[in-house]
Amino acid sequence: MKIAYLAPEIPALSATFVYNEILELESNGVAVQGFSIHRPGSLAQDDKLAGIRDSTRYLYERGLVRALLDNFKVLIRNPSGYFGAAMELAGDICRLGLISRNAFGQCMRFVFGASLARDLSACCCEHIHIHFAHVPTDVGMYAAKISGIGYSVTAHANDLFERGYLLKQKVARSRFFGTISEYNRDYLLKLGAIPNKLEITRCGVDARYFSPIYKQSFDFTLGSIGRLVEKKGFDTLVKAVSILCKKGVTCRLKLAGSGPLDDDLRAMVESLGVTDSVEFLGALSHSDVPGYLAGLDVFVLACKTDSQGDMDGIPVVLMEAMLSGLPVVSTRLSGIPELVIDGKTGLLANPGDAEGLAESIENLFSNEQLRSQCVSEAIAHVEAEFSLVTNVNRLQQRFQESIG
Repeated sequence: MKIAYLAPEIPALSATFVYNEILELESNGVAVQGFSIHRPGSLAQDDKLAGIRDSTRYLYERGLVRALLDNFKVLIRNPSGYFGAAMELAGDICRLGLISRNAFGQCMRFVFGASLARDLSACCCEHIHIHFAHVPTDVGMYAAKISGIGYSVTAHANDLFERGYLLKQKVARSRFFGTISEYNRDYLLKLGAIPNKLEITRCGVDARYFSPIYKQSFDFTLGSIGRLVEKKGFDTLVKAVSILCKKGVTCRLKLAGSGPLDDDLRAMVESLGVTDSVEFLGALSHSDVPGYLAGLDVFVLACKTDSQGDMDGIPVVLMEAMLSGLPVVSTRLSGIPELVIDGKTGLLANPGDAEGLAESIENLFSNEQLRSQCVSEAIAHVEAEFSLVTNVNRLQQRFQESIG
């Protein structure tokens, strides 16, 4: 079995779930050919990714001229497949608006989809799996139609809520359409998606790399990791640290990540007078994450909806923290409560509520029994529902069924 994998960026530093799936499938004996819309701005450098880095093909780097030449060759060799996909494109343009920026973009994605179709045939790929339901699915579904193979999708968050379009059609055309949470599935059902095409496809965590570290002392070191962008809620977390400090709670935050809000967050830390309590570590490679988590006492991810409507789905780093034996605090947003069950596998606050976040953190600080209970329940929950091995095995079975 040979599967094509398509995502916005492979192997990206932040989207670890994509390359972890590829590595697990390959370890199961499945041949995987990676395709990426763009070359990652922050390329993951872990040694285990050398094969993926070397073999991934970057579609938009080909340029429009080569892609158009590929279209001509595909049209000559497979006119029925090409015109069948073109008919789908025509219908999609009508739905998007004949004269619109979206319609023009859809045409461009069709062009690169036809270019990808040549690769799928040349590589003898039997199925294409696509991460994210926006641009990659546009390109991949046209490529699959031209090539005569099936496609499937894992949808996440902003590809549905902020940048979702033609979702009903994308679900209908797919062999199956997975998404990471019940929350997302309910959203798609409300749009009129075909129920029996929808599946829950968790982004799993590899338990082999994360194991509980039981510390003898509790020093109240907080940690949070992610891109320094609005939806991660780092500003809420910094305010919560300030609230705790003013209440006389001695704590320290180790914030790992890089991004456009770096300067703003540093300025906030200074203005709130908590420079001695907040440490900026910069971006970490995925191989550095277990060591980073081992130095923490509580992990916090204060996710919220940003000004453009973007939000997280179920961040994998929460699963990694749970498996590392850390009590976690997050927010009631999107699919997060499916992982962090309030009062059972962790604690939740409302998005953007610094007071509530500080209260949840303080509850963990003052209640050793609650910390212990949350840790044991969280480990069991992640191992049962969010295991990389279990979820990839299910995905592999679905690929096999799709191929027939």
